[in-house]
Amino acid sequence: MVENETKDIPVKQNDKPAAEGEESFAAMFEASIKDKELREGEIVHGKVIQLLGDHVVVDIGYKSEGTIPLAEFGKDENGQPRVKVGDDVDVLLESYEDDEGLIVLSKEKADKLKVWDKISEACEKNELVEGTIVSRVKGGLSVDIGVKAFLPGSQVDLRPVRNLDKLIGQKFEFKIIKFNKRRGNIVLSRRVLLEKEREVLKAETLKKLKPGIVLPGIVKNITEYGAFIDLGGIDGLLHITDMSWGRVNHPNELFSVGDEINVMVLKFDEQAERVSLGLKQINEDPWTHAEEKYQVGAKVSGKVVSLTDYGAFVELEEGIEGLVHVSEMSWTKRVKHPSKMVAVGDEVEAIVLDIDAANKRISLGMKQVEPNPWTVIEEKYPVGSVIRGRIRNITDFGVFIGIEDGIDGLVHISDISWTQRIKHPSQLYKKGDEVEAVVLHIDPENERFSLGIKQLSEDPWSKIPEKYPPGTRIKGKVIKVTEFGAFVEIEKGIEGLIHISELSQERVEDPRQVVKEGDEIEVMVLDVDPEERRIALSVKSLQLARDDGYQQYLMRQGEGRVSLGEALASAGIEVGNLSEEQKAAEEKARQQDAEGQQEEQAAEQGDGNDTANPEDGSQE
Repeated sequence: MVENETKDIPVKQNDKPAAEGEESFAAMFEASIKDKELREGEIVHGKVIQLLGDHVVVDIGYKSEGTIPLAEFGKDENGQPRVKVGDDVDVLLESYEDDEGLIVLSKEKADKLKVWDKISEACEKNELVEGTIVSRVKGGLSVDIGVKAFLPGSQVDLRPVRNLDKLIGQKFEFKIIKFNKRRGNIVLSRRVLLEKEREVLKAETLKKLKPGIVLPGIVKNITEYGAFIDLGGIDGLLHITDMSWGRVNHPNELFSVGDEINVMVLKFDEQAERVSLGLKQINEDPWTHAEEKYQVGAKVSGKVVSLTDYGAFVELEEGIEGLVHVSEMSWTKRVKHPSKMVAVGDEVEAIVLDIDAANKRISLGMKQVEPNPWTVIEEKYPVGSVIRGRIRNITDFGVFIGIEDGIDGLVHISDISWTQRIKHPSQLYKKGDEVEAVVLHIDPENERFSLGIKQLSEDPWSKIPEKYPPGTRIKGKVIKVTEFGAFVEIEKGIEGLIHISELSQERVEDPRQVVKEGDEIEVMVLDVDPEERRIALSVKSLQLARDDGYQQYLMRQGEGRVSLGEALASAGIEVGNLSEEQKAAEEKARQQDAEGQQEEQAAEQGDGNDTANPEDGSQE
């Protein structure tokens, strides 16, 4: 920067002798120059007398002209120099003479000095300057006010500005807060101006602030819990809960910084100068007339706005939401989570099930929009009818067969076969198999559909008593041996039990000593219980019948013959609820209690000679 320092310019003397007239003129010229007192570093007034190449010749009234680079004058929009012969210009006298005897002048430096003088004057008088923000620099912004000045980031606005780049190119007024011409340092502030303006606005706003009044404002800042609104010199908080009667997840869903909105003053603390604002309060609470608008049974539509584990919230209008519980989403599907049925943003239809305006609750049902398929299921599938479908699922207790979309029928494991022992349904079926079944029972209220596969054919046990009356001799295969007897299959799926006491005429301690699995043996039917699906068999009775003749055998047996049912009942077993092994075990206990009586009966039917056994007192 050129400092405003000057020094006197020596005036040259003419060494050559001149004529008397010339000497007189020269004396007068030199005297006029002395009167002007031209000094280097001084701004002087001149006139353009010639454009010479890339220089401009300017006459400042000195004995020689001065030159200025043409570039210092700039160019217009057509690319032509902004100077012409005859223009008046203010220039800086840099030196009084160059190598060619011309004065060195500068228009550009003169302009800068004039700007510095103007800025200095504004600073002394506490006046404002106008400038344009041209770039971002470290710590703030660079401002063109004729010369470059610095605007610190803290002085840009009342609050810190996160994005300073957005201000580049904008023109504002500034106050000079630091000025040093020697160092070329100028520091500006816009904040001090805004603070003064804000104080004036604040005084006016405070006069009219009171609860219930509606004022215009500008969104100044947004947080997770609300938005700060500039009411004019004072800020108020618009809390997120007071923005809308409806659901607001974040204030930025509704507002952006700089938005102009109308708000209502809810509370005003004059001492703390705190203002609580509301936006939704400008309009009436929609729940005021909700019971009239949304009556039970009415069909409504809305948008899904939220999902929880237990249901979906549907917005019927701004401020009114209803809950569709997972149990009210489908008649036939077991909905574990509402996301399986709907997603946020979906438009859905529902029926109003209940409304509690006082607590602002509405219960909705989506499934009620369609008729309940269970109400007509009994008519479509009467008990005894045969259906056909594919197995959708297999469990330990049975198989599920698809009847209709969302409706399955259960075939319990006990209703799969009349005769087969089934440990798990997967032994016979797999998912996807197409099967037939008979409708056994339908419970629409509890949404249960019972089916049976074995009921497709006649129960073979209904003919067993006729087919195998007591005394019938049959052959069978030993399929299982236990400590209390042996099970014999007399036909496919039909088994009978040979109790340990009926395996031989001799006393048997272990059935495995007499028979083993896979043996083909001949037995006699002792008793048949079709209700309990039990057949009592005997090897001993068959042997006795062969020895004595069948009729004589029956006569000798008389009332002493023990039926299977009696044997099991005497052991305290509830027939039909226990396994074959359990029932046979308890039958063994009953049989062992009666064993003494049977041995006595056998002795009486022998040779009639009663002899006492001295060791155990029994009769042989």
